[in-house]
Amino acid sequence: MAVNIHTIITGSGSYIPPVQIDNDHFSGYRFFDPATRQPFEKENEEIIEKFREITNIEERRWALPEEQTSDLGYLAARNAIESSGIDPESLDFIIAAHNFGDMASDNYRATMVPYIAAKIKQKLGLKNPQMFAHDVIAGCPGWVQALIVADMYLKSGYYQRGLVIGTDLNSRVADPNDRDTMIFADGAGAVIVEAVSSEEPVGILSHAAQTDALESGFLVMDRSLNPEYPRDDLFIRMQGHKVYVYALTNVPKVVKRSLQLAGLTLEDVKKVLIHQANEKMDQAILERVFKLYKIKDIPEDVMPMTINKLGNSSSATIPTLYDLIMKNKLDGHSFSSGDVIVFTSVGAGMMINSVVYRLP
Repeated sequence: MAVNIHTIITGSGSYIPPVQIDNDHFSGYRFFDPATRQPFEKENEEIIEKFREITNIEERRWALPEEQTSDLGYLAARNAIESSGIDPESLDFIIAAHNFGDMASDNYRATMVPYIAAKIKQKLGLKNPQMFAHDVIAGCPGWVQALIVADMYLKSGYYQRGLVIGTDLNSRVADPNDRDTMIFADGAGAVIVEAVSSEEPVGILSHAAQTDALESGFLVMDRSLNPEYPRDDLFIRMQGHKVYVYALTNVPKVVKRSLQLAGLTLEDVKKVLIHQANEKMDQAILERVFKLYKIKDIPEDVMPMTINKLGNSSSATIPTLYDLIMKNKLDGHSFSSGDVIVFTSVGAGMMINSVVYRLP
């Protein structure tokens, strides 16, 4: 059997911000209808309860006022480096997936230069100039896409080791007058990836991705729904139902394509680590994936969820989820050598990606 280069994860880390925000926090907010840009006539308690029923989000984490996106990414990266035991100066590259740059709490303005990966390298104190760094901006699928890029770097044979980070500070780009603000959270996750030579397929087995740019208007940046909002800040705006329909229609097909490229079927998969966007939507996507394989009984533990307590931290959700399971910090879930897992995400673009990974 031929010896091939494979990409394996040799360490993981995450940073879950300490500020815990439960649903009652939003009781005093003034929510506006996105269709009319007028305040809802419903009481906030009714809006919040309906939100919980759909998303299953009861609380989320927000960054400390002094923390910015690169700070969260740095802390997750440091955690991953420590867990791997590597010399960080031996890294060939750093890739940071994010969406809005560094966000200061005092003015909620984004700083894109220097870019996040360079800032994280600086915060880590790394001096090797040949260790290149760059960002990936791809909405919620950002970290999975960064992992795909890292896989291609390593399989080229030019590089041996890299750091892949997903970090987002969404609480500062969410419109306080939009009920969707309750979805978004902050956080970061990171992994160390390395190239290994092996006759047996291990690590990243395959990946698939697609971008449906004609549907990109489902998520946009726009001014506050409140016409009296005092500043001209741009906030994330989501057409939730259209995103829901798009995801249900397309994510299962991309997951199946990635498994086909690996020569596997869904029956080979131990866990599906899906972007933590909305529990009802994620469950519906999982059901559609199993339907493609004509499997009626879905294992209860196949799709770990963190959204109930951590909310939607965009590009940070999947690496954070992976790290929690790897370190036995998520009740009822664990990994073993040889397990096949799927990383899959959907978001702004509109983009979908899926990675099939076998644990060494």
